[in-house]
Amino acid sequence: MTNHWIDVRNADVILVMGGNPAENHPISMKWIAKAKEQGAKLIVVDPRFTRTAAKADIYAPLRSGTDIAFLGGMIKYIIENKLYFREYVANYTNASFLVNPEFKGPGELNGVFSGYDNKGRKYDKKTWAYQLDENGLPKKDLSLKDPNCVFQLLKKHYSRYDIDKVSSITGTPAEKLKEIYDVYGSTGKPDRVGTELYAMGWTQHTVGTQNIRTMAIIQLLLGNMGMAGGGVNALRGESNVQGSTDHGILFHILPGYLPTPKAVWTDLKTYIEKNTPQTKDTRSVNWWSNRGKYITSYLKAVYGNNATKDNDFAYAWLPKLDEGMNCSWLVLFDQMLKDKFEGFFAWGQNPACSGANAGKVRKALARLKWMVNVNLFDNETGSFWKGPGMKTEEIQTEVFQLPAASSVEKEGSITNSGRLAQWRTRAIAPVGESMPDSEIMNELYFRVRKLYKDKGGKFPAPVMNLDWNYGEKDASGKVAKFDIHQVAKEINGYYLEDVYDKKTDPPTLLGKKGDLCASFVHLQADGTTSSGNWLYSQSYTQKEGKIINMMARRGKDDPTGLGMYPGWAWCWPVNRHVLYNRASVDLNGNPWNPQRAVIKWNALKEDPKTKKLGGWEGDVPDGPAPPMADEKTGKYPFIMRAEGVGLIYGPGLADGPFPEHYEALECPLQENPMQPQHRINPTIKLFYGVEGPHQKPAAEGGSLEDIFASCDIRFPFVATTYRVSEHWQTGVLTRHLPWQLEMSPEQFVELSEELAEDLKIKNGDKVIVSSARGRVRAVAMVTRRFKPFKVMDSTVHQVGLPWHFGWQFPEDGSAGDSANLLTPTIGDANTMIPETKAFLVNIEKV
Repeated sequence: MTNHWIDVRNADVILVMGGNPAENHPISMKWIAKAKEQGAKLIVVDPRFTRTAAKADIYAPLRSGTDIAFLGGMIKYIIENKLYFREYVANYTNASFLVNPEFKGPGELNGVFSGYDNKGRKYDKKTWAYQLDENGLPKKDLSLKDPNCVFQLLKKHYSRYDIDKVSSITGTPAEKLKEIYDVYGSTGKPDRVGTELYAMGWTQHTVGTQNIRTMAIIQLLLGNMGMAGGGVNALRGESNVQGSTDHGILFHILPGYLPTPKAVWTDLKTYIEKNTPQTKDTRSVNWWSNRGKYITSYLKAVYGNNATKDNDFAYAWLPKLDEGMNCSWLVLFDQMLKDKFEGFFAWGQNPACSGANAGKVRKALARLKWMVNVNLFDNETGSFWKGPGMKTEEIQTEVFQLPAASSVEKEGSITNSGRLAQWRTRAIAPVGESMPDSEIMNELYFRVRKLYKDKGGKFPAPVMNLDWNYGEKDASGKVAKFDIHQVAKEINGYYLEDVYDKKTDPPTLLGKKGDLCASFVHLQADGTTSSGNWLYSQSYTQKEGKIINMMARRGKDDPTGLGMYPGWAWCWPVNRHVLYNRASVDLNGNPWNPQRAVIKWNALKEDPKTKKLGGWEGDVPDGPAPPMADEKTGKYPFIMRAEGVGLIYGPGLADGPFPEHYEALECPLQENPMQPQHRINPTIKLFYGVEGPHQKPAAEGGSLEDIFASCDIRFPFVATTYRVSEHWQTGVLTRHLPWQLEMSPEQFVELSEELAEDLKIKNGDKVIVSSARGRVRAVAMVTRRFKPFKVMDSTVHQVGLPWHFGWQFPEDGSAGDSANLLTPTIGDANTMIPETKAFLVNIEKV
């Protein structure tokens, strides 16, 4: 989230699209209700009339996979009706930047941007670059009239997205589109603000990243970024998804969103050079220019005294990715199926049910020599070898089950969607032989280390030189009593030497050797500081010799009245609750909306250290620099961008600097209504020979459009997956609870009354839902929550299934099996997140 949960109450308009907070994030509805009590409007856009929609002031249906068309129409409407916040757009976004005159968009080039390589299915982005002046800075036109400025290119790109066209693509009635565009567009004024709440309904598409980008463009046009009650806010599906991402759970990042090293970056100097953005604009904070400090401090946290200047701070010991290597979820199991792995840890997950194309995942697991399943209960992954369709006698995979403690049986922190890190104490001791994850890891580490020590290995240094000081050690040197607080302190970081601010005269002591770091601002690139995650530096610190676990604080004061509660737990970064909050003020530092002032500049405020006048009040600002009206020292508000402003035009993405509508891999249309040449995202990775009857092997050289030229008439209905309140994820934690299972005992499929009549299916009938990949038995739930869509003068039906079920429990198999047996192996062009929210199925009565 750019903002936080409580902040939703500050919005004038709330758009829920790509999520269902009433059922999947129920606490958030408290703050939505608070906003509505204060006069806010709730808009819900969803293929299905959900419990969130039941509370909406405006509900609109749309066909799954058409969000960019819907939002692109809103961009056109905002621009045409001059609803955008012009002063904000001109000064705080790249709308004024001039782009290479050779840049062309899909409207000019048959569905692709300039630079597209059809054979390689990727872009050469040379024509996407900014025009630069004699000082190497982007040229600008603050009048926003130059035909090559971002604003005019945006206007041109979305000129094709008129309401009638959008309606014909999405199936959303034209009058609903206009109503929503008017209401949400009303927030492009200083005294009004809108927020957007989304979840996997936006991300799990082949255009998932661009779905969110489209909304970010809208929020920048309306001036809703950095504002109380604004932002683009991801509803994380579990209370620590944000925390796990922050700490590097994904293959392409280290903790703190530092890029995973590549093999071609042979030393630390090269790594820093390749990953540190440059700018010649002195008004840009360009915070990622500190990359060298963060990666060096990370290496010191990982390898301690074994990381020295002489050995490049142990950079060589970090794992590296080969050039072009992708280790995302879909690729992992695709490679597993091809015998590229011997072993696999399934830690706190159930890929045999949660993975797209779950049948393929289960076959891939059967190719392993060994697998470790760490979970509270056995599940479909741990017992995959005896599941439906498996030939047990042919499977050689050795499975190890390690029972883990539940969240109430262990101590530690969680970081929720709003970036709030909260410390939790243990309620009860772990049951039976189960152990907290940290203790399981501790056991594994010392056993693996002993094997290296006793038997050697090809590359022992990365393991043998780890700094592992997480508690009291026994005579053998093993940590015998694991202390999770020591991990938290290591994440925060230490001063390894006395550290001074050398910009002052005389130099000022920032921190003493051995003390916990006060903030990431103090981290150094010379090896004198450590931090396991720079974003969390300040989360566990000390003041005047007293050690303070900031995440354990429980203060209830709310000085701004905006619900930030700065004394409650700790929010990264540096307890800042609204990101890019310097955009909430005008060029002079005065709040756009004084009634909801996140921060404001006080020219008479005295700095207690320097005694200089001028300072920010309110939330922790995005840096202490004065507002932009100060031509000498004022800074741009978007500090993480080298440009210093919000990006309406995003030249860094794989599939285009502006979002463009492409159909899902599987859709009921023979061609893309926006342009017939490219039906699906032209940059997505294709998994040949996996999906179905219309794919050609790679050797046959079929183009992208040849391979997916038509839609399979055997599967005429659009399907999507979702969650229900009664179950949790794949149901491992809830299907074992009789009272939960009683409320939702088995797999079901929701379908409209109209489709049910066509298929002669009644409510409660047993049916088979099938796709090109598999079949699932389900109970038909005939409902008015789905309605047929009118798409391109044809009727399109959509159905939906929850993904909580699996064959392993209940033991009699009565719950059915995973909806992901139906979903395809295809992912987003930028992140590779699977497309499980739009695919094709058939339904037949048993």
